[in-house]
Amino acid sequence: MPATYEPITTTTLGSNQATVTLSSIPATYTDLVLVVDATITSGGDNFLLNFNGDTGTNYSVIRFDGNGSTASSTRAVNQTVLQCAGVGTTRQNIIINIHNYSSTNTHKRTLTRYNDPSGSVCLRLNSWRNTAAINSILISTSGSTFASGSSFTLYGIKAA
Repeated sequence: MPATYEPITTTTLGSNQATVTLSSIPATYTDLVLVVDATITSGGDNFLLNFNGDTGTNYSVIRFDGNGSTASSTRAVNQTVLQCAGVGTTRQNIIINIHNYSSTNTHKRTLTRYNDPSGSVCLRLNSWRNTAAINSILISTSGSTFASGSSFTLYGIKAA
């Protein structure tokens, strides 16, 4: 990673686990980057984030997907979680940029990039309609569990 990226925490699962919580996130950076290398134990699911324990309908998502032949987009508002990616039983790398996470006067935005094992390139733009600084992130799926060996690394981006 560039010198502006500073590792905050890494969690590697020693057993299957339904959720991962990254807490006590310091407010000393301008942005965060969450890098995930994960698989789930069964089927295909959505990769989800929840900030600061907020389960209200304060999240929105715009999805873009393409595979070289077709492209699609969808939008969902008033969601109870950030819908960041699709995840399956084949190992995937997911990169989530969390912008202005420590600001207390703006809503939070995320940008997620990942490649679906089927050959699709996917992008998710999310919004958390809350001005609180993000100090914890709950990572989950929409129904499965993360497989042993999945890893989650959170980086802070230093101010320029």
